[in-house]
Amino acid sequence: MSTPSPPPPRPSNRRGFEIAIISALTLEADAIEALFDHHWDDEGPPFDKELGDPNAYSTGVIGRFNVVLAYMPGMGKVNAATVASNCGKSFPGIKLALVVGICGVVPFGSPNDEIILGDVIISNGVIQYDFGRQLPDRFVRKDTLSDVLGRPNLEIRGVFAKLTAIRYRRQLSAKMADYLDVLRQDQDLYAEYPGSTEDRLFESSYRHTDDQKSCKQLGCNVMKSGEDRDRIAAAEGIIAFEMEGAGVWDSFPCIIIKGACDYADSHKSKIWQRYAAATAAACAKAFLSFWIPSATQVPFSKNDLFMGRDDVLATLQGLLFQKGRQKAVLVGLGGIGKTQIALQLAYWIKEKKQDYSVFWVPALSRASFEQACVQIMDACGIPTADDDNAIESVCQYLSSKRAGKWLLVIDNADDVQTVMGSKGADNGLYRSLPQSDQGRILFTTRYRKVAVSVAGRNILDVPAMGRDEARSYLKEALIQGISCSDDQVIDDLLTLLAHLPLAITQAAAYMNENQISLTEYLQVFKNTDRDKIELLSAEFQDDTRYEQSQDPVATTWFISFNQIRRADELASRILMFLAYVEPKGVPQSMLPEGESQQQLTRAIGTLCGYRFLDRRGSSKVFDMHSLVHMATRSWVVENDLEKEQSQAAIARLREIFPTDDWENREVWRQYLPHAIKLLRCPEDGWNDELCELGYWVGRCLHLDGRVTEAVELLEHVVAVEGTTLAEDHPSRLASQHALARAYQDNGQIEEAVKLLEHVVAIEEKTLAENHPSRLASQHELARAYQANGQIKEAVKLHKHVLAIRETTLAEDHPSRLASQHALAGAYQANGQIKEAVKLHEHVVVTMEITMAENHPSRLASQHELAGAYQANGQTKEAVKLLEHVVAIQAEIWAEDDYRRQLSKDLLQHCYERLK
Repeated sequence: MSTPSPPPPRPSNRRGFEIAIISALTLEADAIEALFDHHWDDEGPPFDKELGDPNAYSTGVIGRFNVVLAYMPGMGKVNAATVASNCGKSFPGIKLALVVGICGVVPFGSPNDEIILGDVIISNGVIQYDFGRQLPDRFVRKDTLSDVLGRPNLEIRGVFAKLTAIRYRRQLSAKMADYLDVLRQDQDLYAEYPGSTEDRLFESSYRHTDDQKSCKQLGCNVMKSGEDRDRIAAAEGIIAFEMEGAGVWDSFPCIIIKGACDYADSHKSKIWQRYAAATAAACAKAFLSFWIPSATQVPFSKNDLFMGRDDVLATLQGLLFQKGRQKAVLVGLGGIGKTQIALQLAYWIKEKKQDYSVFWVPALSRASFEQACVQIMDACGIPTADDDNAIESVCQYLSSKRAGKWLLVIDNADDVQTVMGSKGADNGLYRSLPQSDQGRILFTTRYRKVAVSVAGRNILDVPAMGRDEARSYLKEALIQGISCSDDQVIDDLLTLLAHLPLAITQAAAYMNENQISLTEYLQVFKNTDRDKIELLSAEFQDDTRYEQSQDPVATTWFISFNQIRRADELASRILMFLAYVEPKGVPQSMLPEGESQQQLTRAIGTLCGYRFLDRRGSSKVFDMHSLVHMATRSWVVENDLEKEQSQAAIARLREIFPTDDWENREVWRQYLPHAIKLLRCPEDGWNDELCELGYWVGRCLHLDGRVTEAVELLEHVVAVEGTTLAEDHPSRLASQHALARAYQDNGQIEEAVKLLEHVVAIEEKTLAENHPSRLASQHELARAYQANGQIKEAVKLHKHVLAIRETTLAEDHPSRLASQHALAGAYQANGQIKEAVKLHEHVVVTMEITMAENHPSRLASQHELAGAYQANGQTKEAVKLLEHVVAIQAEIWAEDDYRRQLSKDLLQHCYERLK
């Protein structure tokens, strides 16, 4: 069996009061307060008021509403306007004001309508008949659009239409009679009917509410002339005169409920005032039982700092209210501003679409969803029974026509199991949602899979703020005195914060609390990743977010990371792998693999669905938000997974990192930034696996022209292996060999010679004469000798290496060609120009058959041949060849690559020779 709705709980603050009752006289207020069902002033501390508000208030409960009774210091519209204005500041949640008290009435509102003393007038219109201009022969009331008081809103007009129906008029009269009986029992109120003998104008043995005149108008001011009364009533359709309504009208949605105490003429009497006040109070309480406002159950106050996002809001409004889509979803990274956009939409509906109710439920868990449904039941007066399921009750109510038009915001619908239910189970929140042509549902989620599941194509991706929006928001969020006039400092900070609204809010809160400037904050933020994480983890208060989730940016993402870890093991492994590489330009081929391609596709979809990864167009390259990247690393640390995940990342990169063959260049160029990131910050020192990765990265850097970086990295590898590997270990010798080659191209010739002599000496003891590694080291030593001016030693050693290679390798083998190329260069350095030209030509012809046009070895051989031509006086041939080389190099090398510069310099020299 259903029971009446429970009374509302004591509001936590002044925003919890929805109804204001304003009375001019103490006797009017006495009658109202006597009908309070509960007095909040009697328990707990009284509610305060806004600074500078002179009003006096009583707070309590009438029916299912928290009400505030405002006492006026005197009669009249000026006092009423002042009281209403201050009341609105102290109690910003007021949705409806009732002006309740006594008035003078017109005896005959129309030829068939009789009004007697004690009747109650419920008015939804006010004529300010004393507002105008006095002409010599008459008074002209101002009635232009800007001068007249406006119509009541749709909600008020709707309830008036309802109360004109016979059934509801009878219910209103019955409830009035009950409440009037309550007032009569208090002798101090003098609420007894004075009797018809005291009615000086008409005799009547009954009393009634003048329901059929409830939609007529009241005049504003004291009326003391019967003749003026009749004239104005006839001209304006007025049935009663009172003094306060016009003052309140512009401050709140307003209804005037007045009891007739005289006939608005010169025959004033106080006999009827107490009774008229009692009937008005009884009618006000009865009226509130019919007042079901478009409910607004939103847990947050309006965000006064909200700005921008006009395009997203306009699209959302068009989708829901112009195209009539019943469901839409905002999807985006945690902290991107989805909740704030939804909140702005909710308050826009409150202001612009007053016939819509707005309800808000968090989908953080089933429990939070159910708790919000209980609050919706209270707000809507949905009858409850002890065994009622709140979610089901709200679904049934909102699916019915009596709920009217509504918007339901389902916020934080991030967990797919909570929203859609477990596989094979019918326990998802989505299945409990209402369905109505009059309803609209807006979801917010971080997870695109949820977005597609609940709203199909009606998805709005929420981007980060634009630069101008972010600038304006930061300046508005900072307290006076902390703002910065240096736009560059602001832009630098916003770039680091990735224009993320939550990060900007948190940064502003930190600066406000600690009274530091933007420049100081920026310096701390730029210091180390640990400082950044500490700043992103600093807690702050925000009235537009859930109390139970007042989380800073980093913690907000940790929640999603944990959801991913529970739901998708491969996605979690990829996420942790990404913590150790660069956040930008991540090729799909680099990611940890699953058991199948489909599993990998799903895992990538999960991370993209949460917006932790963004695909670059239709490519297989991904980017991660820089702040998310730092938070991911911090999350790995918090879960004590650093060592495990660091080793996993090293193993994965070593597994996939290619050799420095030129044909692999597209791959290793993609992988290089990520491998370097990993090599710079090993969690557990350097091991053999990391040294091997460092070796290949160093060789690729060298081949790519990044010689200084190659030297630095290979020196470190050699130093580590010097403490972990035997002197004759092949890996240690290979690393020393690679470092010596890098030394040569870096101009460190003596270091190269010394290191290569050491390597060659060891390999001559441990390797056969024709071993490829021994020959490669001798080849490099010969090149180093030549660079060091030891030409004869270079020629001798090159001839030795070439002689062996010519007996063991095919004519077009790269190593054999490399020896011929190097020997030709030594010939030229030794003055044997013709021999150099002949051998270079042989190498170039062979390479043009076996190697791609842009292969570095082919280009190097052509460059050297051009140099030999120039030395041999064949300048035109040199120019022709160099022009080709320079053009190809421009396509594959950076502008500042030393090889490009050498070729351009030689070409310029040849041009000058031709002149």
